Amino acid sequence: MSVDEDGKARVSPGEPSLDELCINTIRTLSMDAVELAKSGHPGTPMALAPVVYTLWQSFLRFDPDDPIWPNRDRFVLSNGHASMLLYAMLNLTGVKAVSPTYDRLGEPAVSIDDIKRFRQFDSKCPGHPEYHVTTGVETTTGPLGQGCATSVGMAMAERWLAQHFNRPEFTVFDYDVYALCGDGDMMEGITSEAASLAGHLRLGNLCWIYDSNRISIEGGTDLAFSDDVAGRFLSYGWNVQRVADANDTERLAEALAVFRHAHDLPRDIPHDAPMLIIVESHIGYGAPKKQDTSAAHGEPLGEEEIRAAKRLYGWPEDAKFLVPDGVHAHFQAGIGLRGRNLRAAWTTRVEAYRSEYPDLAEQIDRMQKRESPDGWEADLPAFPADAKGVASRDSSAKVLNAIAARYPWLIGGAADLAPSTKTRLTFEGAGDFEADSYGGRNLHFGIREHAMGAVLNGLVLSKIRAYGASFLIFSDYMRPPIRLSALMELPVVYIFTHDSIGLGEDGPTHQPIEQLLALRAIPGLVTLRPADANEVVEAWRVIIGLTHRPVCLALSRQALPTLDRTLYAPAAGVARGAYVLADADGGKPAVLLIGTGSEVALCVAAYQMLRQDGIPARVVSMPSWELFEMQDQAYRDSVLPPDVAARVSVEAASVIGWDRYVGASGARIGMHGFGASAPIKDLMTNFGFTPEAIVAAAKDQIAMFRRQTA
Repeated sequence: MSVDEDGKARVSPGEPSLDELCINTIRTLSMDAVELAKSGHPGTPMALAPVVYTLWQSFLRFDPDDPIWPNRDRFVLSNGHASMLLYAMLNLTGVKAVSPTYDRLGEPAVSIDDIKRFRQFDSKCPGHPEYHVTTGVETTTGPLGQGCATSVGMAMAERWLAQHFNRPEFTVFDYDVYALCGDGDMMEGITSEAASLAGHLRLGNLCWIYDSNRISIEGGTDLAFSDDVAGRFLSYGWNVQRVADANDTERLAEALAVFRHAHDLPRDIPHDAPMLIIVESHIGYGAPKKQDTSAAHGEPLGEEEIRAAKRLYGWPEDAKFLVPDGVHAHFQAGIGLRGRNLRAAWTTRVEAYRSEYPDLAEQIDRMQKRESPDGWEADLPAFPADAKGVASRDSSAKVLNAIAARYPWLIGGAADLAPSTKTRLTFEGAGDFEADSYGGRNLHFGIREHAMGAVLNGLVLSKIRAYGASFLIFSDYMRPPIRLSALMELPVVYIFTHDSIGLGEDGPTHQPIEQLLALRAIPGLVTLRPADANEVVEAWRVIIGLTHRPVCLALSRQALPTLDRTLYAPAAGVARGAYVLADADGGKPAVLLIGTGSEVALCVAAYQMLRQDGIPARVVSMPSWELFEMQDQAYRDSVLPPDVAARVSVEAASVIGWDRYVGASGARIGMHGFGASAPIKDLMTNFGFTPEAIVAAAKDQIAMFRRQTA
């Protein structure tokens, strides 16, 4: 190949085929981008270019002109450090950009100029693929294993969508999900959790392509990894194939064809099993050679190495970011034409479907725009005042079921804790999502909290509204996917019960202390800790209204008094994060009592005791720091008047962070260590969660500030 005076590439007779030319274009774009950025991972894109080329050009059902077509196949790059592999494909296949409001913009999702800005500030080509940043990126990846587990959620979503929407004469959803992963993914525990679940559910629409290159950052994988990966996946119930050389595109195509045409498999091979294709590759040029861990893991090749690689490919050595003539056209004749035809046929089919099943078609439309169904709130309960009260996990169960019965695409489950978290949908027809019945609304994740979090992301990326539940202490197991849901702005609902030392005898291993603080530290995540049953109702009203933010709902095991709202402010104040629940006469308090969740009732009791002593106090219920911080300064000052310095916060969790609301000198009643195993009454008394302790702290605050101003 040569470059003429106009800068155009020319291929002479006898030179590499268009297939080889496209593969080498992927490789050279990756090398050049990493070299210009002086940062990145060129080795894996170079080695896996034939794999991704074969998948996209010959199999992937994806329309570059409409990359959010609902029935497209999904491609997940779980080994996200190889991001240039994906950016090159988005450019070469001509994927068009889509706006955050789902408008097709007509401009390239990734241009050559974008590739030249690889890993630069505000680039469409960040170091790891980011959903919302780059059209065509199906999920944010980078933390290894997350992409694999998320792809399981996408595959589950397709099965549920197909069961819910397809009719004998209309196939609306039948897409497949592909994930590219590496040795690092296979080492991470979340991948095993997710693979086990996928095999159990017999997700025959899921294919993982495992790049077995036997290299990690520290050196050869034999330093720490000697699994029989094929045997492991066979035990999970997966089908397994091997491709001995990543450059063998014919064998790759055969393996992918077996996955796509599973009904042609011999009868002794399960037809409804996910597929693992193990591909042997060599980091670097893509040809068998000495492994280079620097190329694989974050080091540019250098100019001389790049020139040598280009010589090997028959490439002009001095050309930078070269896309030879015919490459774009070749992709348009492959994935482009196939995708356009499939999408056009689907659109025609859905229009006919709309005439026959208008209600179902409207559901699809609303799902794609993250809209809720009309009337979802029609049956929300109202709870009468009750001194004995009800656990917020129990009131939430009633609210969840009332909403879900009117919200057909709200589905979810728990990590083997539904009886304790009270998150099972119990209305008629809810059913269970199982291998032989994918239309059920109740999901069963098993004891796999980490995978559950990523699966929820996959479900919501597929436009299903999904929730998952566990104990608050086990949010620690789920933090990586919770963080990613916030980064991707996904409205995932995490329901966490047993939210404090109030769970009692199970002891400090199960009593959350720092978990609320950890969740509040995640940007974009809304944490809600309602104080009574009616705050639970309003919390769910907030949750359903969130379309681009995940939420953690922290609920109690123990009963919470249901406040008399004729005496106290309406629970609608939950929507603003914090509100004045009970106030001093004339609205001029001497001290502020600020509580969340189960401790609000203690603040109310202390408020009544202070009133009897002639001390004007204000009770502020603050179920959500994040929602409160979103309010304007005038509202925040109306709830927490700057001129009232005497303040007490009460929360059965870490006190870290409460100084932002009570000040450096404010009293913070909370946990300064771990809990203990004992009945709840003993725990609350011994750790200072009593009205008497709050009253004492309030009086100390008032006295201290009076001395300071005297």
